[in-house]
Amino acid sequence: MDAHVLVLNRNFQAVTVVSARRALTMLYAGVARALNAAFQQFDFQSWSALSAELNDDTVGTINRRIKVPRVLVLQVYDRIPLGRIRFSRHNIYVRDDHTCQYCGEHFPRKDLNLDHVVPRSKGGKTNWENVVTSCLECNFSKGGRTPLEAGMRLIKKPRRPRWSEILKPLKCRARYREWIPFLDPVDASYWNTELDSDE
Repeated sequence: MDAHVLVLNRNFQAVTVVSARRALTMLYAGVARALNAAFQQFDFQSWSALSAELNDDTVGTINRRIKVPRVLVLQVYDRIPLGRIRFSRHNIYVRDDHTCQYCGEHFPRKDLNLDHVVPRSKGGKTNWENVVTSCLECNFSKGGRTPLEAGMRLIKKPRRPRWSEILKPLKCRARYREWIPFLDPVDASYWNTELDSDE
């Protein structure tokens, strides 16, 4: 059950990666269909009827072993939500691309925090235009001062993001060969196209 499964929308664009347990639940509930290497789609019944190869990830049931799919296709296309974008920690991290807005370094979430550009102690508000991601070192250096007072410079002025900035395509490494065509089709086709040989 350590396997991961790539989830595609109905346009075959990568949306997320889920655990094998979640993938099988989605498949069983009819929310998604399994996709094989030949790009054929299977519902739970037809997928579980396939013989599970012993060298692949499988899950045991009472009467058989079910192969964990590598790729799922959602059966309902999620439209882009209309309305305002929630002012949340997640959306701020996505807007700022997990990058410290002072030093420009990219960090994992655990090594970033939120910083008020104009500190609250100086009247700064907690809103899109005054909160940015900051690494621990830069946040400590800035302290309770404005960037100008601390001799620091913002990489970009914070602002309310657009939906297109929040709903970015999934970026992740292809864990399985079945994922390659969906994560970066241009790169995949470049690296996997057969070259003309002199033989």
